[in-house]
Amino acid sequence: MTVMEQRGAYRPTPPPAWQPRTDPAPLLPDAEPHRVLGTKAADRADTELLRTLYARLVRGRRYNAQATALTRQGRLAVYPSSTGQEACEVAAALVLEERDWLFPSYRDTLAVVSRGVDPVEALTLLRGDWHTGYDPYEHRVAPLSTPLATQLPHAVGLAHAARLKGDDVVALAMVGDGGTSEGDFHEALNFAAVWRAPVVFLVQNNGFAISVPLDKQTAAPSLAHKAVGYGMPGRLVDGNDAAAVHEVLSDAVRHARAGGGPTLVEAVTYRVDAHTNADDATRYRGDAEVETWRRHDPVELLERELTERGLLDEDGVRAAREDAEAMAADLRARMNEDPELSPLDLFDHVYAEPTAQLREQRDQLRAELEAESESGARDAGAPEGGRR
Repeated sequence: MTVMEQRGAYRPTPPPAWQPRTDPAPLLPDAEPHRVLGTKAADRADTELLRTLYARLVRGRRYNAQATALTRQGRLAVYPSSTGQEACEVAAALVLEERDWLFPSYRDTLAVVSRGVDPVEALTLLRGDWHTGYDPYEHRVAPLSTPLATQLPHAVGLAHAARLKGDDVVALAMVGDGGTSEGDFHEALNFAAVWRAPVVFLVQNNGFAISVPLDKQTAAPSLAHKAVGYGMPGRLVDGNDAAAVHEVLSDAVRHARAGGGPTLVEAVTYRVDAHTNADDATRYRGDAEVETWRRHDPVELLERELTERGLLDEDGVRAAREDAEAMAADLRARMNEDPELSPLDLFDHVYAEPTAQLREQRDQLRAELEAESESGARDAGAPEGGRR
């Protein structure tokens, strides 16, 4: 004990009472996923919106089936199907204004198509071409992101830059449950919350990161709970309830546009098909599990709701299916056309201004191609006996 303490002059100052910077309670997600279909909330739903969602879901289901068939025919190199997740895909596209931006992952071609991108252009990258197939600036749709979660920081950067410029723009970034295990996910959420960027993060929790189930990825109560650690609200929604997903995402977009900052939405859904056409899903999940989720199919849920309320009859169902078949037939016909490819395209977008070395390589390749073409033409015109 010091002399000052012995004399009674030492009085340690108690630390100030600690207070959290943000009350976590309003940020916490509900205990159960938000639902609309089959509840009293459905009575208040916009009937025209429900019909629109239904038509888009039917079209989306057929799109997934046709794209999957194209992989078997060798017309696509790979296709990550979103069958069973159509409610998330369609709703994500419908809640955005024309000026907003969509940042998709590789599984979100249906959301890209629902945003207005031509179906063939949306599949160009998966066809094996070197580019994304569509103009991101024209459609306000970022390129499909194959690396997990790398599109999320890009969405934050664009949204933050738009706000600094005074543009009324919201970015909606889509990612799977596997992507939440990536560092890009955490960095994006942290930056978005600190900057209060107008971003909505939509996590489609479809149960598996390829073959890894969710409980092997995280011990969190839900993925929506992760939002609280970054200081943003987390929302939990039934990802197969198209009306509920649309409602929750619409609220999050309005919140972001009004300056309220980002929201993390977890949509609980299921990947009915395999991870891609190269995956054997039977190695890590059973048929009984898949069948359980088939009974909670997003198309059937909405069709049942509309039918029971007298908002959809057999003619309406037939019209939606015929429209979907027409889309599939057009996609099939155009994908069966062999694309015209030029090896010289490889040099066009490496640098804004090609380097001397690139120009030299391009000229060398052009000369080789021309020589090969001339040789083929001579052989084609030579007598049968004179050919080598």
